[in-house]
Amino acid sequence: MAIGSVQEYFKKWGKDKDILEFVTSSATVELAAQSIGVEPARIAKTICFKNGEGAMLIVTAGDTKTDNRKFKDEFGFKAKMLTPDETLQYTGHAVGGVCPFGLENDIPVFLDKSLKRFVSVYPACGSSNSAIKLTCEELHKYSQNKKWIDVGKGWEDK
Repeated sequence: MAIGSVQEYFKKWGKDKDILEFVTSSATVELAAQSIGVEPARIAKTICFKNGEGAMLIVTAGDTKTDNRKFKDEFGFKAKMLTPDETLQYTGHAVGGVCPFGLENDIPVFLDKSLKRFVSVYPACGSSNSAIKLTCEELHKYSQNKKWIDVGKGWEDK
């Protein structure tokens, strides 16, 4: 189970015991928000994109969609999401539990500025019924964020 790799990953910071596990599914933004009891925007969703022959992860606020123009301006190529099978292959996490922690491969991680409006956010932890509460500074550190980017849309007016 991928949550095991995330628990192991967080041990080096003593954060493995902070992982929340739910009896209900948290596989979507809405289900995660219900399980945790927060607004959906505070769910830090991880999206997997093709990056040449490899993959990359972008973590955004739960109410944010990818702006294709901003993505292309930032990275120089068109946004193309990985299939569920590719996502599992590159990250070691199945869709519904994808996160930037305990990854199967060394994949670049980018955090979208839509997250910065919150004191804390809740990314998944490798399974469809897990999350962890992190500040944006902690998320930056633990995800090994390459840089903060602006590729989101739909959240600015909220």
